[in-house]
Amino acid sequence: MTSKTDDAIVIKNLKKSYGDNHVLKGINLHVKRGTMLALLGPNGAGKTTTVRIMSTLLKFDGGSVKINGLDVAKKPDEVRRIIGLTGQSAAVDEMLTGRENLIMMGRLYRLTKKSAHARAEELLAEFDLVDAANRPLKAYSGGMRRRLDLAVSLIATPPIIFLDEPTTGLDPRSRIAMWDIINKLKAGGTTILLTTQYLEEADQLADRIVVIDGGKVIAEGTAKELKSKIGNDILELTFANKKLLSAAEKELNKTIVATNEKDLTHSVLIRDTNKDVQKTLAALSNANIKIESMAVHKPTLDDVFLSLTDKKSKGTS
Repeated sequence: MTSKTDDAIVIKNLKKSYGDNHVLKGINLHVKRGTMLALLGPNGAGKTTTVRIMSTLLKFDGGSVKINGLDVAKKPDEVRRIIGLTGQSAAVDEMLTGRENLIMMGRLYRLTKKSAHARAEELLAEFDLVDAANRPLKAYSGGMRRRLDLAVSLIATPPIIFLDEPTTGLDPRSRIAMWDIINKLKAGGTTILLTTQYLEEADQLADRIVVIDGGKVIAEGTAKELKSKIGNDILELTFANKKLLSAAEKELNKTIVATNEKDLTHSVLIRDTNKDVQKTLAALSNANIKIESMAVHKPTLDDVFLSLTDKKSKGTS
């Protein structure tokens, strides 16, 4: 029996520890039916742990998790029948062909032989894998493998899908192709929870975003709502060397929302554009700190993410 509420996923006060390492410290979140929630956070924040718990792969220490009204702890078998999971690495057999992987998974889901073959052909066409259907997986590109992995998770047409960093390592073209597929799933009424390290991905795809850090939810809302919390604009200042970057940080510390040490930049919060820009430049001038260049732009999710978590970025993705 499934829930009649609008929420397909409900997590309350979720806790998980490994000895003294408290990974989840009381996570609360919900995902409305037919929508996509993006779960963001730095490495080690607990994103994958949360997904593994929701998909019945990991036990938890406290709180509750309900998927379509089903208690994950009490009815794991029933939960598995209504979810699909795509992880960070392809869960497929490299020695089998794309078609064989899909048929095998269909049979594991107890589809009849005829139904498994029919569903495999549908998915091969939907994911643009018909031409590669008879090739062994070891001959697939990274993008093709990831598309097949997502196809495998959809073999039983689950109403709820967990996508754990599904585009990690893909080139831009393959990533955009995956975005198109994910958008089609959402348009078809599938409920999706997405974890990603690409903030642009969350901005483009998700209806709502939850940011976790240190095992707790630290912010949630739409992309627009989260950006508005930072301010009207971001002033990006570039310096000639790390000495000047460090000096500027001491002078402007309270207004800096992010620092990129590789690019030698500070991102400064601006609420009143003219007034605050003049004030910032005057402060640097009075301290004899020269800037190389400056630019003003609207806040991005990167700005939000860095302002909420660690302000320092080494310039890596």
